[in-house]
Order: sequence, then structure tokens, then C-alpha cells
Amino acid sequence: MNARSLASVLWFALMAGAGDAGAQTPGVAIHSVKGSFEDVKERVVMAIEARGMVLNYTAKIGDMLERTGRDIGRDRPIYAKAELLEFCSAKLSRDAMEADARNIVFCPYAIAVYSMQRDSKQVYVSYRKLGMLGSERSLKALRAVDRMLQEIVREATQ
Repeated sequence: MNARSLASVLWFALMAGAGDAGAQTPGVAIHSVKGSFEDVKERVVMAIEARGMVLNYTAKIGDMLERTGRDIGRDRPIYAKAELLEFCSAKLSRDAMEADARNIVFCPYAIAVYSMQRDSKQVYVSYRKLGMLGSERSLKALRAVDRMLQEIVREATQ
């Protein structure tokens, strides 16, 4: 597993416990919609691609947890399905990093799509909110990324 994949898995594992917490989880935006996992995931992908971006990587976190859980003697399923979609915006990323090179930590962007074992027809779509740091120019660039993430999730969950 490469470093980017490991970072995504660790982030998702931290975030996953908040599956029922809704939008009240600090640092994480969580939305949900009734439907099938596949349909909701496809809507997220379409919303990303409609903005001219390409999906870089799909982390199959639910499958990984199921596989590794057996290896460590913990076979209780957590998710019905769970994936993390990574992508980037050349313009928004460039704007953010030109404003403050430390903003590299926010790239690539990631949106999690998951459903729980107990109610696989309730699909959650979530992302981590960006830390707002740096100059006014940096804040403006990070707010633009956050708006884009909000719009993608809103489109996918309507």
C-alpha cells in the first residue's frame, strides 16, 4: 500500500466511527441519502467529472477492513460497502498552494461513500473540512475548495 493510500485509509478509519453522527462531527461534513451504494457513488463520480476533474484513485476501504479483520481475528462487519474517492482540481489546488505552500496537505481531495451493515439503503457521503490557515489569499483559496466539495456532495445526495 502506498503512502497516499495509507493516509486515506487512516483518515477514513478515524472518520468512520462518526457514520451516524451526521453533520455534527467536527471537521467532517456528513450527508446521507436513501438509495443504493452504487447509484450514489456514480452520482459523486459524475459530479466530479462534470467539473472537469478525473478520479485519481478509489480506495476500497470496506473490502480492506473485511479482509484484514479476518487476519486479526475481528470478523464483525463494519460497512455494507465503503470507498474513498480521491481527485484533484488543477486550478483550485494551484490557487491554494500558490497562496500558501503548506496547503499541499489538503491535496488530493477525498470524498467517502459508505453504507452500514444494519441499513445498507442509507448511503453516507462525507468529506473532511479543510483547515483554514494562512493569509487572506490562502483562506479564499481554501474556501473555494470547500465550496466545491460541498457542491459535489449536495449534487450526489439530492
